[in-house]
Amino acid sequence: MRITAALALALFVALPAAGADPGADASQAAIAAAIASPDRPKSDLEQDERRKPQQVLEFAGVAPGMQVIDVFSAGGYYTELLARTVGVKGGVIAYNNPPYASFAAKGIAERYAGDRLPNVRQVTCTIEQLDLMPSSLDLAIFVMSYHDLYWKPDDGSWPPTDPKLLLGKLYVALKPGGVVMVQDHVANPGGEPDKVVADLHRIDPSLVKHDFEKAGFVFDGESRLLANPDDDHTKLVFDEAVRGKTDRFLFRFRKPMK
Repeated sequence: MRITAALALALFVALPAAGADPGADASQAAIAAAIASPDRPKSDLEQDERRKPQQVLEFAGVAPGMQVIDVFSAGGYYTELLARTVGVKGGVIAYNNPPYASFAAKGIAERYAGDRLPNVRQVTCTIEQLDLMPSSLDLAIFVMSYHDLYWKPDDGSWPPTDPKLLLGKLYVALKPGGVVMVQDHVANPGGEPDKVVADLHRIDPSLVKHDFEKAGFVFDGESRLLANPDDDHTKLVFDEAVRGKTDRFLFRFRKPMK
């Protein structure tokens, strides 16, 4: 058979590039399709530019078919993107403790109205009550929420939240090789964690690394995607001078294969 130049070009284009990772390509395409969904709420679309969800979810490694937990998911911006990315063969647990669920009640009601995200299972309970099947999850994410494990308000509006207890439960629930992604506001090194969180809603990245490594996880990478060297780490994250543009770290931890 004579191969014409046009046919040769078509065959070349159809073949994957040497060294290409079809799995990564499929993951990137699924994330992009989730972000581009016409059914996403307008308020979510308005947050995309500053949140950079494509790059964040690629860093986390989310892919079709995965089982994921969004820890302290609140109104569910990332829960929806996770649900659309993992698809019908995957599933997402949207976990909140009662104060988080109460704070985000309106957003939660709108997010899940009419069973619009059928592969999402909402779970609302204390950390002590959280029951996860062993080796059932591929991925867990904390987005601007890990610091809340150290929050101890004087008014008693937040129940005791033990980082060691929650990380222990996630370690058991993750499959070998499973990943936890943490994104949070950077605090300056040092200081009493409870006070730093109470005053600023920030956390020292080195404390997060210490917590995860102590729980048995291995540090697996970081990204400066959301870094902002101009952020004043001494300001409360809700201060108008820094709100929405804080310096944020992005870490990935992995449960060892053995």
